[in-house]
Amino acid sequence: MNMVEKTGRTVEDAITEALIELGATSDEVEIEIIEKGISGFLSLFSNKLAKVRVSKKTSLEDVGMDFLTNVFREMKLEVKVEVKMDEKNNMNIDLSGENMGVLIGKRGQTLDSLQYLTSLAVNKESDHYIRIKLDTEDYRERRKKTLESLAANLANKVKKTGKKFTLEPMNPYERRIIHSTLQNNKFVTTHSEGDEPYRKVVIIPSKKK
Repeated sequence: MNMVEKTGRTVEDAITEALIELGATSDEVEIEIIEKGISGFLSLFSNKLAKVRVSKKTSLEDVGMDFLTNVFREMKLEVKVEVKMDEKNNMNIDLSGENMGVLIGKRGQTLDSLQYLTSLAVNKESDHYIRIKLDTEDYRERRKKTLESLAANLANKVKKTGKKFTLEPMNPYERRIIHSTLQNNKFVTTHSEGDEPYRKVVIIPSKKK
């Protein structure tokens, strides 16, 4: 229940009744006064009651939760959605259920798309930018370790052959992992080239002696 209408002898009484029923505090709701009733001494001789409409404020966590719940309903998937804000005010969303591979997609493309769309929905309702991290079955961490290993192996190949290597197109997050992994490697350097969504990381032999 997110909204109730309540009556009382005074506006304050009606609001109190609404807060009790919603299980909320005054800073968690929006209050609309429909009828003010009769205040003061005259209220003792009048049957006119105050009436209010009290609604729970929608949090950004609720926005993210509702958006994804509707998406999965349309996809006919049963997915548990857990939303938490961290100390840096980032929104971390974890998905669980059967056949989560469908939501990950090839190289995480489906998961990235869901993350992007969720970010649009949440930030449309926010007065400041909220970073969204959408994950399932610890895919992000597993993918990070895979990319770090790939970067190290390719750096060794470039070092041995003296020839540059161009990786497949990656999203900005994954490109940063490659760059970060090799930033202190004295034998190679990296840069990105091309336009989104086909931008690629290029690993080239270092010119340093």
